Amino acid sequence: MRFALALLMTVHGIAHLAGFAESFHLTAATDLPYKTTILGGRLDLGGGIRVMGVLWLVLSAVFIAVAVGTALNATWWVNAAGMAAMVSLVMTLLEMPQARTGVVVNLAILAALFLYY
Repeated sequence: MRFALALLMTVHGIAHLAGFAESFHLTAATDLPYKTTILGGRLDLGGGIRVMGVLWLVLSAVFIAVAVGTALNATWWVNAAGMAAMVSLVMTLLEMPQARTGVVVNLAILAALFLYY
């Protein structure tokens, strides 16, 4: 179970890079159009959207580091995974509805931590 969770967190961490790329207008993908709003378009951050992008990048690195800690069974991985998933859940809720898959993945990580650890 621990290795499956590590894999899920690795993939989820990589997926967070899309939020970074979108916020810095680094992609031409039509699935990730450049926008400066959060909360379903209700709040326009303007150039402040780059702060969100940096947070996505940091969360990506955190998830990958926690995944490594999980695979190595480090003493800190459960708490770090829980914190990363909670912060990520807040970020994905701010980016709804585009980040709905992320909400599900974060809830799955939190459920696995609650049930098994």
